[in-house]
Amino acid sequence: MVFADAMFHLHCTKKLLDRINPEIVVPGPSDTALGNWYATVMFWKPQVALLVSERTLLPVLLPLAPAATLAPRFPSQLALVLKEHGVPSEFIAQEVWRMDKVQYAKTANRSVVGILNEFVKQAEFWLAAYAYEKGDNDDLLAISAKLAETPCSPLYKGPVSPDKALHELVKAGAQV
Repeated sequence: MVFADAMFHLHCTKKLLDRINPEIVVPGPSDTALGNWYATVMFWKPQVALLVSERTLLPVLLPLAPAATLAPRFPSQLALVLKEHGVPSEFIAQEVWRMDKVQYAKTANRSVVGILNEFVKQAEFWLAAYAYEKGDNDDLLAISAKLAETPCSPLYKGPVSPDKALHELVKAGAQV
């Protein structure tokens, strides 16, 4: 399947929208296998953005600064997270390619917002185990991987945790 303007939708919390001040649209379906993404800001030093896939609840952490370039920087960090989870390079390349453009939207799925909030709390605990204060992006990758092991109630009827949901999606060859 070929997309003329492949895009994904980034549903941002008010805290994050206030920081990046993008044009807000009414979202439609995403062109990516992982679906729409939800994002918030974590006021660590330095500040971090947490993004979660609506379809699998896969968490991705990346530095917020500069906030205006968050969306263009996100696909490369997602590729690192997917690689960390052992996802085949073909799937990663397709997913990143489909994230050519972004449209910003307000949050709409309260369940995913609840997962975002829970991941923020849990990430605080994992931060203590890693040395992100040193500015090491590998720590964000490690924390993202640990968060992905968390059982999430929206997934209880299936794979239970985001890492398992991701592997089921990839195994099924999910194509949009």
